[in-house]
Amino acid sequence: MVRMARFGNLARMRLAATPRSWLIVAACLCAAAAPSVATSQVYRYKDKDGAWVYTDQPPGAPESVESLAVSHGNAPPKITIVPRSADGRIEFVAVNECHCKVEFDVRAGADQAASETAHAVVDARTEKVMLALPAPAGVGNIPFDFGFVIGEPGATHSPKRPYRLPYATARSFTVTQAAPDSLTHTDPSSYYAVDFAMPIGSAIHAAREGTVINVAYRFHRGGFSPQMVDEANFVQILHDDGTTAIYAHLQLDTVRVRPGQRVRRGEYIANSGNTGFSGGPHLHFAVLRNIGMQTVSVPVTFEGPGGTSITLHTGDSIEAN
Repeated sequence: MVRMARFGNLARMRLAATPRSWLIVAACLCAAAAPSVATSQVYRYKDKDGAWVYTDQPPGAPESVESLAVSHGNAPPKITIVPRSADGRIEFVAVNECHCKVEFDVRAGADQAASETAHAVVDARTEKVMLALPAPAGVGNIPFDFGFVIGEPGATHSPKRPYRLPYATARSFTVTQAAPDSLTHTDPSSYYAVDFAMPIGSAIHAAREGTVINVAYRFHRGGFSPQMVDEANFVQILHDDGTTAIYAHLQLDTVRVRPGQRVRRGEYIANSGNTGFSGGPHLHFAVLRNIGMQTVSVPVTFEGPGGTSITLHTGDSIEAN
């Protein structure tokens, strides 16, 4: 059986971060430099079983090796709290570069018992001052921490029709994990996810129309090492009802959509792969919503033969219309 990690770990890292602690020196507040575009070399070849192998080290002596230059540009949207000095005070500003609303919590102050807190939902591609504290005299420190979750809290999952199966028309793939089975889908953000076993390079199509809000495409490794948890390539699409869909473990450098792009139901978006914390080639698909500083997955029905509405279970193999 194909196994996969809880995708919630990756989602929190990319778009729903857990709280992080920072130490701010009031006398030295600097803007972060824009990320530069860089490239790295990745090699791929087929092993004795005909499966693609990706590595960042030149292989020994396979007969046919391809060298791929992978861009490291197109950084994920910045979603963070930035401290800024203004008129004798330090402002803690929520920065949301995502094409979606984001819910923030922030706490700041030298004494945790007397610290100040703030909560806000910040509109897409905007900034908002969350807190303002007096600047310390001279060179002083103001510790703070924060958390965020994408999406307006309380979004209601209300698709107009069943979801399209997320692969090419007339193709079918076996479901290797779906609720109520929870071999690895054990947290709220992955419980209702569906895993489809499929060969690397299979075309992935949008199951529902929406706006792309984040992508990752430059990773090439897969396996059960803990460091793989944050190395899954993925596409995240915001639906009109405020929920988002995650398409994860995609093939290196095959994502064909970009943040801010509107995609149609059935549009080709990437190829399946085996990147991140994964035990074999598959697609991990989940629909998520924010219930108030927590991301949870929701049950999904798909369009089956003749336009019927079906709920997928482990072992099903349904042809896409």
